[in-house]
Amino acid sequence: MESNINSIEKPYAVVFALDSINGLQTARILARRGIPVIGIASDPKHPCCQTKICKKIIYTDTENEDVIKVLEDLSSIFDKKAVLFPCNNLEVQLVSGYRQMLENWYHIVLSDPEIDGMLMNKTSFYTYARKEGFPIPRTFILHNRSDAENTVQEIVFPCILKPSTRSYEWEHNSTYKAYKVFKADEFLALYDRCESWSEELIVQEWIEGPDSNLYTCYCYFGIDSEPLVTFVTRKLRQWPPEMGEGCLGEECRNDIVLQETLRLFKSVHLRGLGYLEMKLDSRTGKYLIVEPNIGRPTSKSALAETGGVELVYTMYCDALGWELPFNREQKYRNSKWIFLRRDFLSAYYYWRRGELTLLGWLRSLRGIKVDAMFAWNDPAPFWYDLLNSFRRYFSPQEHRKSMYRNPFPKISQK
Repeated sequence: MESNINSIEKPYAVVFALDSINGLQTARILARRGIPVIGIASDPKHPCCQTKICKKIIYTDTENEDVIKVLEDLSSIFDKKAVLFPCNNLEVQLVSGYRQMLENWYHIVLSDPEIDGMLMNKTSFYTYARKEGFPIPRTFILHNRSDAENTVQEIVFPCILKPSTRSYEWEHNSTYKAYKVFKADEFLALYDRCESWSEELIVQEWIEGPDSNLYTCYCYFGIDSEPLVTFVTRKLRQWPPEMGEGCLGEECRNDIVLQETLRLFKSVHLRGLGYLEMKLDSRTGKYLIVEPNIGRPTSKSALAETGGVELVYTMYCDALGWELPFNREQKYRNSKWIFLRRDFLSAYYYWRRGELTLLGWLRSLRGIKVDAMFAWNDPAPFWYDLLNSFRRYFSPQEHRKSMYRNPFPKISQK
């Protein structure tokens, strides 16, 4: 450990799951505020771990309970409690489960464990949403094949199938968060393939509309569950298309999404970071909830920072009991977030379908931007990610994790 760690005035931020875009973006945001950052990661070869902005990176299995001992040992070098930033769902679950112990050494900003558990488990969340009248698409919970066979008789295709929680087994076997299914026989075959990857599977009717109909409200809630920060964004493209993660997004104004987000999270007395994704159904003109995320920054938290809203830094200050930053109100500066490599793939896909021109793509990139991987003062993660993408493309194992060997799904499936 560095001998001068305790001489730094600002308490450390410990970014838990640095080997993710969420972790890298969080570390960069905090480092720009002059906050010393220590990263914890499991994969030293991950592109995000090539960053130079951390004071130190500790490698261990971040999805195993042994990491709690690593956090305990790390705390002994600080003369002030560090602020802990879990950056993926599995890490949030670990921190929530061991909160009572970890709070001896770290500032932790989470809701009550029961609230966190309910919001992070899709089965319990959709049950709560249906009961309380929040708008969700028609949803079925599958516990066994009999449930799947019954659902086929009722569901309207296309539909999506996804896990109740993002488990290690799901992420090990699939590159997709969810699958879009068009026919009954495909649905049952997919269920047979995926049923062992999650304790429960979720089936929902597809919400019609392009990627640009997806909106997210980012929030930070104080100790009394009052929103201290809100920031609304819209996806422009994602990769893979329709069922992937955002690769180009912009800030926007959408009061319906904002109010529905506040209504949901205040109803459960959320504490800390919360995000709600909603989609405008092109058929009905109504907004439906896709899913919430809580307890952690996301990769696009940096979009708020680019738009002049200090979302992540607000959590740091609030955890320490400091005066909150001044910049907490959305200013609508036309800021954008891009994952350039993935957005190029997404744009190419839509170009092949005749839905996007080169000029249209270039126009979509206008505005103040932040890139998921690239930073002028920290370029290594971008170049490592680009190199790894070529390696993955030629990896048979990565191809097996995909539903289709072709990275561009057949146009006829639309």
